[in-house]
Amino acid sequence: MTTPQQKDTNKNRLYGAISYLWILCFIPLLFKRDSSFALYHARQGLVLLIAEFFATLIGWIPFVGYYVSMFLGIILAILALLGIINALDGKHWKMPVLGDFAQKIRI
Repeated sequence: MTTPQQKDTNKNRLYGAISYLWILCFIPLLFKRDSSFALYHARQGLVLLIAEFFATLIGWIPFVGYYVSMFLGIILAILALLGIINALDGKHWKMPVLGDFAQKIRI
């Protein structure tokens, strides 16, 4: 017998996974507000999107900005990939550093 939380997780794995794909994080934020699993990953996806925006802005800094931006881009892409994998596995994975910010978001 599955619990309501397991049903929510099983039903919304795809929504959790797409939360880490840039602007698609808004889909679960808008349409899956009743799913704690989807919203958990959507919050992290939103924080990741904001971090990617700032990493892009850093790229405009002369000389060193390009390299810092590329490094951050690789780190953020790895975090997104790990988030997708864990969401598809049905896990509540907390991203290092950014996950703390995501938990503070009240939606």
